[in-house]
Amino acid sequence: MGGKSLCLLIAVVLIAYYLYSPIPENVEDRWKLMFISAAFRTVGHVATLAENLGLAHHMEILMMITSMELTAPVSDEKVTVMDTEFNGVPVRLYLPKGQPDSLRRAVIYIHGGGWCVGGSGKHECFFSLIWTSERLNAVIISVEYRLAPKYHFPVQFEDVKTVAKYFLQSSVLKQYNVDPSRVCIAGDSSGGNLAAAVAQQPDVKVKFKIQVLFYPALQTIDLDLPSYQDNENMPILPKSLMLRFFSEYFTTDIALNKAMEANQHVPPEQSHLFKFVNWSNWLPEQFKKGHVYTSPKHGNSELGQKYPGFLDPRAAPLLADDIKLRGLPLTYIVTCQYDVLRDDGLMYVSRLRKVGVPVVHDHVENAVHGALMFITSPFILNMGQRMTNNYIDWLDKNL
Repeated sequence: MGGKSLCLLIAVVLIAYYLYSPIPENVEDRWKLMFISAAFRTVGHVATLAENLGLAHHMEILMMITSMELTAPVSDEKVTVMDTEFNGVPVRLYLPKGQPDSLRRAVIYIHGGGWCVGGSGKHECFFSLIWTSERLNAVIISVEYRLAPKYHFPVQFEDVKTVAKYFLQSSVLKQYNVDPSRVCIAGDSSGGNLAAAVAQQPDVKVKFKIQVLFYPALQTIDLDLPSYQDNENMPILPKSLMLRFFSEYFTTDIALNKAMEANQHVPPEQSHLFKFVNWSNWLPEQFKKGHVYTSPKHGNSELGQKYPGFLDPRAAPLLADDIKLRGLPLTYIVTCQYDVLRDDGLMYVSRLRKVGVPVVHDHVENAVHGALMFITSPFILNMGQRMTNNYIDWLDKNL
């Protein structure tokens, strides 16, 4: 009996240890989030083990597991959903059935997933976009861009840009009965990165009326911002996973990942870029929380020469100079307090406002990165549903 009790006690302690996450008390749905975090960590551990055993690449395992959530393009009585291609790039279209004779609004949506996983057919993405199409009577285009590690930057960027340029042609807008003055580009996380980068491009002829960025990843220069330090082990997107996503976007060479972990990957000749992400200048005071700014240490020039993509504004939109930021459309940015990417969004808000771009900033104090993924069963987070509803309501008034 004593041995059984001891085994039971050990099992309970191990389960509690595994389930427990350092989630602040004010985070909504805290206990539910702990179970979600445990599931994510389990998937991560399986992927790490498989990679260490030489069975598969870490991201391939993540993609294999997340692909189980893919949803077929099922239409309903209000929205037709179909998969097609725009100039060779797969997209999923959401076409409202109501008011066929009136010009519609449109949203080009880019899914997140660290440029490595996810897709327009993911369960939560599907339902979020079908709700958006129905409530706004809007055409939604979800881009199925190619993923790392098979494809690296700038492939993902070029896929999204190709779709945007194709759709914004006057003949295509007319085909889908879309008002060219009422088009939005939107994305979450790495999708927010791609949305912001495409919106900055001068050769996109028809300009977007609005850009919407949910907790976007916007820079690769300083990976030790206050938000990275404070939220290093937060659920869904810990710092280690974000840095792995970043490095895989550019190369499978683990040397870049190691340099990013040490925040020593920017070559000395590119040190002028630090001014764009100097958080001591761009973060509001309440988010500095006693942190003292120190400039990132320089790395060797070899990484910058081999993988120049991480120094490119198309991969890091915060590196764009002020001239490129001027003239950007009305911008809606969502940041979450407990998110390693929080300060990327905050700095972009400051930089856009400095050059006169109108910005609506929704900072969610009690939320973590990726809340938008949890808007349907079995794991529903109130924060995710509220953020989705706020975004759709705001678009309805402004698009």
